[in-house]
Amino acid sequence: MKKTKMKTKLIFILFFYCGFVNAQNNKPLPGYLELQPHILSLSMVMMHDVVNPPAASRFYNYALLGAYEIVCQYNPSIVPLSSLIKNYTPFKIEMDKRMYDHRIAAVLCILETGKKMLPSGFMLQESEDKYLQILKKNRVAQKIIDASLQVADLMSESIVSYAKTDGYSTLSSRLRYTPLRGDGFWYPTPPAYMEAVEPQWKTVRPMLIDSSNQFVPIPPVSFSKDSSSTFYKLAKEVYNISKSITPEQLEMASFWDCNPFVVSTSGHMMIGFKKISPGGHWMNIASVAAKTAKLNFDSVIVVHAMVSMTLVDAFISCWDEKYRSNRIRPETYINKYIDIKWQPLLQTPPFPEYTSGHSVISTAAAEVLTYLLGNEFYFVDDSEEIFELKSRPFNSFREAAAEAAISRFYGGIHYMDGIENGQKQGALVGQWIVQKLSQKAIKKKGSY
Repeated sequence: MKKTKMKTKLIFILFFYCGFVNAQNNKPLPGYLELQPHILSLSMVMMHDVVNPPAASRFYNYALLGAYEIVCQYNPSIVPLSSLIKNYTPFKIEMDKRMYDHRIAAVLCILETGKKMLPSGFMLQESEDKYLQILKKNRVAQKIIDASLQVADLMSESIVSYAKTDGYSTLSSRLRYTPLRGDGFWYPTPPAYMEAVEPQWKTVRPMLIDSSNQFVPIPPVSFSKDSSSTFYKLAKEVYNISKSITPEQLEMASFWDCNPFVVSTSGHMMIGFKKISPGGHWMNIASVAAKTAKLNFDSVIVVHAMVSMTLVDAFISCWDEKYRSNRIRPETYINKYIDIKWQPLLQTPPFPEYTSGHSVISTAAAEVLTYLLGNEFYFVDDSEEIFELKSRPFNSFREAAAEAAISRFYGGIHYMDGIENGQKQGALVGQWIVQKLSQKAIKKKGSY
């Protein structure tokens, strides 16, 4: 009964949003049209390049925008990007729709965009070659493959040109960031003492929200060395949980670690371990959810594109606050005022504490996924299996987001107010995007 209710709600929501869920929804997609392997291919290249979390969200986003545009131009019932994104002019596909397969073109566009934008994008050529071989094994006509590749290449060129106008290319030309002086401000942490990640990310163009400072959270608890102060108590909470943490809490912290580059020291040696980013984790959740719901191909692309745009905006909003409040990390405070030998379970990321990035982006993504797929949505998150961590089941996207948020407390890298206010910030971002999607759907389809 529960599954039937969930499925009915799913079809209802997606039908009125895009008008593309149909009677074929129960049929699984053929293997060569599943998106998860191609999202993973992007993730693997980003892991190789050690792409930081905000930048990773940007790469996922542009890769999916081209795929969405191809599907949208084939299926006129889908809301066009130009009605969602300000000052966006789509590349018009002139080729006769009968000459290419829009689904294959969308998949290839993801890979082609990644090839053009990622530092080591050339590595995706191997994935693309394997995909083309799979198409041939599935007896897709060579002329269809060639035409689809042509569409993908032209669309990806257009998307890359659009991406060049978002301000990202100017970040490297800005003055080198210098940590602020003062006891309460963020400072690089051991063992690598890495420089601040993307201190000017707020200047990158958002996708759906209006500006980086549209959802400024309340100020963080004021810094204090006083052992009777609220701030000291926040730090002591982090310290205390590390001394009494349970196996389940340890598992949560590890599962949601999502640190692209963890450094381990052994004597005079320093070894780096690469992991998926928080955005990459949620992009995989989108893949898992789409497969669980047995969506048709067009619906799968819409879900991924909406999540990718949400992640971009959530990171921009969060990073705007991080370098405004510029708050000291628990590790730095605890080592100085509580226990000089204390170390967090997770390695402290190289940027200010407030607000918690995973709390913001997870909550925002969960709000959008809940709108698209329903609240009571059971899925099994297998995002960390490639790192030999077992999958975790969730009864809803919000449940997963709440676990991602509290995992940062268990991991010793965030204070509770950074987590809780990060969740509030993420909810505002997600709810605003949901409202925008809902309004555009009503404008196109009429009324719920």
